[in-house]
Amino acid sequence: MRVRLVAFTSRGLALAGRIADVLRGQGNDVQVSGPSRLAAEQHAQPFESLSSWTGDAFAHADALVFVSACGIAVRSIAPFVRDKMEDPAVVVIDERARFAVSLLSGHVGGANALARMVAGACGAEPVITTATDVNDVFAVDEWAKGQGLALCDREEAKAISAHLLAGETVGIRSDWPLGGTLPEGLVWDEDGLCELGISVSLDPGSRPFARTLRLVPRAVTVGMGCRRGTPAEALASALEDSLTRSGVAREAIRALATIDVKADEEGLLTLADWLDVSLLTYTASELASVEGAFSASPFVFQTVGVDNVCERAACAGGDRLIAGKRTFGGVTVALACGDVCLSFDRPDSYEARGDQS
Repeated sequence: MRVRLVAFTSRGLALAGRIADVLRGQGNDVQVSGPSRLAAEQHAQPFESLSSWTGDAFAHADALVFVSACGIAVRSIAPFVRDKMEDPAVVVIDERARFAVSLLSGHVGGANALARMVAGACGAEPVITTATDVNDVFAVDEWAKGQGLALCDREEAKAISAHLLAGETVGIRSDWPLGGTLPEGLVWDEDGLCELGISVSLDPGSRPFARTLRLVPRAVTVGMGCRRGTPAEALASALEDSLTRSGVAREAIRALATIDVKADEEGLLTLADWLDVSLLTYTASELASVEGAFSASPFVFQTVGVDNVCERAACAGGDRLIAGKRTFGGVTVALACGDVCLSFDRPDSYEARGDQS
């Protein structure tokens, strides 16, 4: 997790430094900034303009922590607030470390969990105001984030929160076991008898309820091979076709994978950027060592030194092949899925994810 702290006085910077030490100890990427006249004495990074600091942090960090009054934080972030699904977490803590306030993106951004972490780092009281937390009601968006699930319809997520707050029942169905204790208000509903419910599945067509919130595990690695110079548009078209034929939602993709000689392939790099995922590359010997039954091509072996790129690359990280090689012109695509372990007893998103975000 990338956390950016800012403070404006010597006392505030000292507190920010203590918080930063704790967060770094948990594996997070943390930076502390302050006014140029004070930054050096507190080993912080100087800033000249709070507006530019905030804009940069909003664009590149997962979370912002202001050691200041709430008003300063509110005025600073106001020009940059866009969407609750994309905005970073914002937490405010006063200089005397009395209260750590979850100010923005409490659930999806993880500010509620971060406020608790910040409070725990310095003995403050976390201040959480989201309705589900205040009323001790299951928050589906926060749970989804902590479990690595893509939330596909925010309106249905709002409806689920409203139903649970009203004491009504919400169904849930999952293609994987759900560990832990089912939260109050949720009922396991394989038959889709509930009007409103949650479906955890890779299948984009999984809508067992009259109103269904789809949660998709980000667990699929896409193995791809292509001719040199294949444009990103052709790669994207092949990928969409493969996903459609396989019944796998685009939101499930967590990485693209290929052979290392394609590491600089512009089309693959562009596609990874469009999907906002990493492009993983493996040597021919690494691909050849992947265990499993894969289709083989003498031509591919003569060209790159291994009999199959897409299937082996998809499985190179230990994932299980769920859709074998499909060929679309000069593009080959295979899909593999990793383990999906879901639980209602796992920690909040930031505590569960650590430095993986």
